[in-house]
Parts: sequence; C-alpha cells; structure tokens
Amino acid sequence: MVAPKSLLAVAGVAVAMAATALALPAWAGARSKSAKPSAAERALLGSHELWATIDVCSPADQPDTIGVRGSMPGDGQARDRMYMSFRLQYMNKSKRWVNLAAGASSGYVAVGSGASPRQGGTSFELKPVAGQPAFTLRGIVNFQWRHGKTIVMSATQPTTAAHKSLAGADPAGFSAATCVIG
Repeated sequence: MVAPKSLLAVAGVAVAMAATALALPAWAGARSKSAKPSAAERALLGSHELWATIDVCSPADQPDTIGVRGSMPGDGQARDRMYMSFRLQYMNKSKRWVNLAAGASSGYVAVGSGASPRQGGTSFELKPVAGQPAFTLRGIVNFQWRHGKTIVMSATQPTTAAHKSLAGADPAGFSAATCVIG
C-alpha cells in the first residue's frame, strides 16, 4: 500500500507503510517460544552493553538525517559473528509506531567477532514533504549472534537515550530515544 503524501519520503521516493510494529520481547532466539533463555543468554540480554539509540537527529551539517546506533555484548566466542539490522519507525496519528518502508531498513550488517562488545550504526536521509507536519521517528535495532549460518540468539531493542556512541554521534555525545524531522 502506498503511503499518503503527508508521510516522509526516503531518498526521494514515497514511503510505503508497513504493519504496525508489535512490542517484541528482548530475546527471540532460535528456540521454541516456550524455551527460556539460558543463564549465559540472560546475561547477554541483560547487559548494559545491549542498547539502541539515535545518535544523529537532523544537525545543521546533516539536515533531515537520522542516525541509529546499536551496541551488543560479545558472547565470548571468537568464532561467532555478530550482526545488527537498523530500521526506522514513525508515530502515526493513533500514537502507534509504524515501520517506514522503501529504504528505511539496512538489512543485517556484520559488526564483528563475538569475542568482545561491538557497536555499529547507519544513517538515513529523509526528504520531508513540503508543507506537511513534522514526524516523530525512532529506530529499531535487531541483533543476532551467529555460529556459522546458525542464529544462536537474537534480540530487538527500540532506541532509548543516554548511551555513549564510540563513533558517529553528531553532535558528539548525542543520544536520544526519538527524533523529529519535517
């Protein structure tokens, strides 16, 4: 379904709406839904190193740009690989978070070995429709720990404030849960 013209355009293309995002549990690993996470998994998922934030929100040198950054703890396994996927959501008139489509998702990006914590991020340049109201946006980061092609654990986090990005924040030290563009 094509979005109304009052929505943002991504990279100059009209945005299509996706289904309303549902609240996801912090863990959603490759196990059955009835299985509980192990102690090691609970430690990773409860780690202060597992977070998502907005580290760029339309600064003067990057107008209409939103940066989403994530951090994930390593599982201590050098042979495991960690991945993140970044996407944007906007708050609709019903005060629900809705996925932006058409270029508002990065797909999974490798961020390194599971031996130690890693951060990664991406920026999205948005093209607001002239004369339309501003939109409140947030990021969603999906995290995966993989052993070969097997996903051993995954998690999903919405953006929150008060995190320290190791790179990319504009201005330096910026961290927010949401961003208003338009």
